[in-house]
Amino acid sequence: MKKVLVLFAAFVFLTLNQAFAYRATDFSSDSKIVAAINMLEQAGETDVLRNLQRHAVRVSFEDMGAIGVTSKAFAVSTYNKYGTRVIMINSMYKNAPVEQIACLIAHESCHTKRVADLEEETIATQKEAATWIRLKSDSKVYPESKLTTRLDKLSGMYMASSQGNNLIQNKIANNGFYRTQLGLN
Repeated sequence: MKKVLVLFAAFVFLTLNQAFAYRATDFSSDSKIVAAINMLEQAGETDVLRNLQRHAVRVSFEDMGAIGVTSKAFAVSTYNKYGTRVIMINSMYKNAPVEQIACLIAHESCHTKRVADLEEETIATQKEAATWIRLKSDSKVYPESKLTTRLDKLSGMYMASSQGNNLIQNKIANNGFYRTQLGLN
């Protein structure tokens, strides 16, 4: 009986483990994006990977202006013409450090609704900030860029927030772009 229970437990473990198995190349063929997804896995960001897998998300670098998105966007989560969810990272950040690409993926993976609301945008932005705090290396010098500035500011707000004072949510709620996009006007 003991052997049967051990075999059953092993079977269940292997079955569940296989259910959550994935390859980074399931999400992208771009080597930088694959490296970022692998970094997220190594950092234990299982919620990000589950979101990507659950929604069969593909991730790519795209020229935002060419696809009708503001060229200032860092990344977007949307749907392609086949109804598949895609994350498009602004191609101007193709040479950004892998850690920063991973943060953008972490953020966009949190978007699961067709249209984001304040709560979802806040959660996604907090995830981006927390991922930067986790992945940023003190021994590495990051390029001076809008993306580095953004991540540093977000991580500072995340760390300075408290239970009754969510600085990230306040910033989103008071930002003109987000007020329009999230229907807060």
